[in-house]
Amino acid sequence: MKNQKVSRLLWIIIPAILWLGCASQEDKKGRFFLKGNEKLKENDLKGASEFYTEALKIDPDFADALLNRGIVYSRLNNLDAAIADFSNIITIGSPIDSTAYFQRGLTYLDNGENYKALSDAENLLKISPESWKSYFLLGLAKERLKDYKAALEAFEQGLAFNPNNPDLMVNMATIHYYQKDYINAIRLLESAENSNPREANIYNLRSMIAFEKEAYEEALDWVEKAIEMNPRMSFFHNNRGLYFLYLDELEKAIADINYSIKQTPKNPYAWRNKGIYYYLKGDKTSAIKYLEDAKNHDPNMDLVDEYLVKARSL
Repeated sequence: MKNQKVSRLLWIIIPAILWLGCASQEDKKGRFFLKGNEKLKENDLKGASEFYTEALKIDPDFADALLNRGIVYSRLNNLDAAIADFSNIITIGSPIDSTAYFQRGLTYLDNGENYKALSDAENLLKISPESWKSYFLLGLAKERLKDYKAALEAFEQGLAFNPNNPDLMVNMATIHYYQKDYINAIRLLESAENSNPREANIYNLRSMIAFEKEAYEEALDWVEKAIEMNPRMSFFHNNRGLYFLYLDELEKAIADINYSIKQTPKNPYAWRNKGIYYYLKGDKTSAIKYLEDAKNHDPNMDLVDEYLVKARSL
């Protein structure tokens, strides 16, 4: 009887120990996740990714950690790793699938995978047909594929669900900018500024419009405001580099252009600007190389043909 009592006692204790172990693992992964969030708030992206990774070692299907680590990887320009994390969320069928599709679509665009981004936008529309984000991603993909009419329609549909959204307004303004309709572009940018004066893309696009009007000092002023609000954005630095080229500030220009390429190596506009820099420095070989790289990526890119002719005549 005594041995039977011991056996029963062990039977009771062992499940209790297992339960406490499981609870401890849940607590541990939660603590790693919260520490990752704290690092993210401090803009310590490397530290945040390390804590999320520790949480995922405990639970590889921890969707919130996958999502946040994917966003961190995207901000660190580790795009393939970000895409893998978002894809894992979708594979496990998490309730945050819609967010994963949205973030993966944005990352595909950054990675130059435009048709994959379009596919994610279409899937997102099936999951969340009344979300402005679905139409926002669709519009971005259509814009990247140069279907400007469809892009504008998508952004307008998004505004129907979220009428004061500055992201949608800025991207509609971008389409008008491509179409050289600067009046409507500025009208939308002013509305976006009223909704959110801290949205840096407003001022970047104002700088691009000023540049098209050959108001280079004004363009520089606008982009400086954009960089002040978001100093990490590589495209802002690339634009400032272009304006410095036109203001004959060549060393300031190349510093910005190189920073942009380091942050976003696949940006053909930065290749173009570096080609213009080398033309202005009299380096024919380097100028032609970078300008041809840009042209091969986008045969209709502004300024490329003009400077290729100039570079070849050096």
